[in-house]
Amino acid sequence: MIHKTAIIDKNAKISNNVKIGPYVVVGPNVQIDEETEIQSHVIITGNTKIGKKNIIYPFASIGNDPQDLKFQGEETKLEIGDNNKIREYVTINPGTKGGGGLTRVGNNCLFMVSAHIAHDCLVGDNVILANNVPLGGHAHIDDNAIIGGNSAVQQFTRVGKSAMIGGMCGVVRDIIPYGIVHGNRSVLQGLNLIGLRRNNIPNKKIMILSDAYKEIFKSENLTDNLKNLSDEYRANELVKEIINFIEKDKKRPICTPFFK
Repeated sequence: MIHKTAIIDKNAKISNNVKIGPYVVVGPNVQIDEETEIQSHVIITGNTKIGKKNIIYPFASIGNDPQDLKFQGEETKLEIGDNNKIREYVTINPGTKGGGGLTRVGNNCLFMVSAHIAHDCLVGDNVILANNVPLGGHAHIDDNAIIGGNSAVQQFTRVGKSAMIGGMCGVVRDIIPYGIVHGNRSVLQGLNLIGLRRNNIPNKKIMILSDAYKEIFKSENLTDNLKNLSDEYRANELVKEIINFIEKDKKRPICTPFFK
């Protein structure tokens, strides 16, 4: 069902059972898959592909030009998966030539009012961005991460799998998988134990992870701490994820606890 006041370019590809509300504008290079609902006053433009069963709420702007002075109108893309809820005034920009040319959003995400996903961001599945959360360009947000209201993620920052970031936090360093972070500037506070249990991780594995966490962050010298980590800890798949995250090439330092 397409409302009579919607402006849909003749070259846009709209699948069956897509609902498009009043005063929506859809550009020529947009693809929208089955059972997605676009509510009133939404603008979707650029080379944008939207999957199935998404709901996009009023006044969202999807696929408009990146907010990057280096962008010169080159052909880039935005891809959004399935079953996402994109609330009012959310903005999602496509990629840039210098950043790989693609912004990608996974499945089953919730982006609350006025969240922003900048150019070249990669957002996984089941991610929640609370109200007024901006992701700077090139940020990578892994599956199941939750970012609290009014927090801001600096460009090129990584947020690991199942990490949780409290409200009103400036995220300027990479957050390890399963980490909990809060503070005016991001400080690692421990592990997201509740999230681990909700994902049905066995208690034994969680206990090993907790012990390994203490060893990894016992001092500021993470390199030496990792070298001295026992084989028992390294055999734990959760610990492996954290080790791989820390050792991967990166633009930002790793967020750590506050060392006195």
